[in-house]
Amino acid sequence: MTDPILYSFRRCPFAMRARLALDVSGVRHELREVRLSDKPAEMLAASPKGTVPVLVTAQGGVIEESLAIMRWVLRFRDPEDWLARDDAALVAANDDVFKYHLDRYKYPDRHGSDPVRHRDCGFSFLKALETRIEAGGQLCGTKAGLTDAALIPFIRQFAQVDRGWFDALPLPRLQSWLADHLASDRFERIMHKVSPWSPDGTAIVVEGEGQ
Repeated sequence: MTDPILYSFRRCPFAMRARLALDVSGVRHELREVRLSDKPAEMLAASPKGTVPVLVTAQGGVIEESLAIMRWVLRFRDPEDWLARDDAALVAANDDVFKYHLDRYKYPDRHGSDPVRHRDCGFSFLKALETRIEAGGQLCGTKAGLTDAALIPFIRQFAQVDRGWFDALPLPRLQSWLADHLASDRFERIMHKVSPWSPDGTAIVVEGEGQ
């Protein structure tokens, strides 16, 4: 049987969340790292919009959105019950409101924005996460789930813009939550560097921890 194929870019937060779900599920798949400046024709044929991640299923179906990939793969196998901790409203707020401010904080020249104003708006979102983590240690209770995995890459990106400023924020629980996830074996696995895929190269087949 043909393995599902994930087109990914290592540093893209949307691709990171897809890889996290694939890792916990243990669903065997082929990982194809994409060079964004030279996207493979095979990916563009499957998904003309040209953004990662893209998952091509074993049956030839195409899933073009990161959250859809997460939920699809976890319906196959979900050994840590991540789908039970899927707060769609919080993930939507991250992807819409927080991502808007993150982009304008990180790339002010690109957007013609005031980075401090957007940084402060992002901080307001983080304060709400701090309260949630205080209640149970994770975003949806005492165990990590889909919501944590969906947000981690974006909080990581926000923190990296000005690490000194982020580390000085009065958000000890959020900071510990982020540090613990980033130091995990799972995050290390999904951030392993691989060479960009080419049709004549060796296939990279991945089996997550959950297998």
